[in-house]
Amino acid sequence: MGSAGVRASFYVGLGLALASSAFIGGSFILKKKGLLRLCRRGRTRAGQGGHAYLQEWLWWAGLLCMGVGEAANFAAYAFAPATLVTPLGALSVLVSAVLSSTFLNEQLNIHGKIGCVLSVLGSTVMVIHAPQEEEVSSLESMAEKLKDPGFIVFAVCVLVSSLLLIFVAGPRYGQSNVLVYVLVCSAIGSLSVSCVKGLGIALKELFSRKPVLKEPLSWVLLVCLVICISVQINYLNKALDIFNTSVVTPIYYVLFTTAVMMCSAILFKEWQNMVLDNIIGTISGFLTIVSGIFLLHAFRDMPFTPNLLPLFLQQGRADLHTSWRSADRHQSCQHQPLLPSEDKGSQSIEEEEEEEGQSV
Repeated sequence: MGSAGVRASFYVGLGLALASSAFIGGSFILKKKGLLRLCRRGRTRAGQGGHAYLQEWLWWAGLLCMGVGEAANFAAYAFAPATLVTPLGALSVLVSAVLSSTFLNEQLNIHGKIGCVLSVLGSTVMVIHAPQEEEVSSLESMAEKLKDPGFIVFAVCVLVSSLLLIFVAGPRYGQSNVLVYVLVCSAIGSLSVSCVKGLGIALKELFSRKPVLKEPLSWVLLVCLVICISVQINYLNKALDIFNTSVVTPIYYVLFTTAVMMCSAILFKEWQNMVLDNIIGTISGFLTIVSGIFLLHAFRDMPFTPNLLPLFLQQGRADLHTSWRSADRHQSCQHQPLLPSEDKGSQSIEEEEEEEGQSV
């Protein structure tokens, strides 16, 4: 494939990733509105183990929207590296924050808005300095990478930690700590991205008329993907039902991106051929995203008022306000009528008339 074909694949993957972020960001809003309607009806909430959301059409609309977004995301992974597609998921944070403030009355303070901007900027830096993964063009090469001891250890750690979160931490801290259910979704999501990458390669070979359906690895990847997505949907519903949408979405993005970057680095050995400036750029972009998410999560309930400013800024603000008032008075003095003599004459005439009226 020439440079033109590589560039075309890049733009196709980029467009699909952007569309995926828009659909996924909107799906959070639809699901949350469906869950709120069930709560007002007195049905058992998803956070308490209920599944009444299966009878709510808004929830199904959100699921369909998420399905379209995930399909676009699936295709994007087939055309572009995971380290290019995954950071663009930050745009879903922005979409969800804007829509939640419009349709769910979940207002973001100044810290949240700055956090969203930092997340987008950090994602842009990560995309610019994204590492290039090793070329995986067939299921045979994908199977060899899945047999790597490092990836096997990573997958086992993900499964064990997810089981501990589900059966140990979930019943104790799931209702009070947003990280419990979001960590489950993120950890399992890292494995689902690997399955998506493998199935994308399988689809390319299928379109090339290769006997992909006879390969056991294709069906194993498909079954694993279905299981991973089912787990993600279940525990993401619980997190959305309990906590604020504008909090769940960005935290899920940060943790999911971290897990995917780790999985891709272990599976595709992306960091081995990176130069120093790309390593620094990738780490800096990720830390920028983490900083933005910290602002969004840690100060979500703190209103921003001038009293929160440091003392020297408050003094400067008072001096600036005083200068503005003096400038306004000075400006009002400058904008006097062009013929002051006539005004004075008319004013004296009016005073004389008033004196004559009083004397009469």
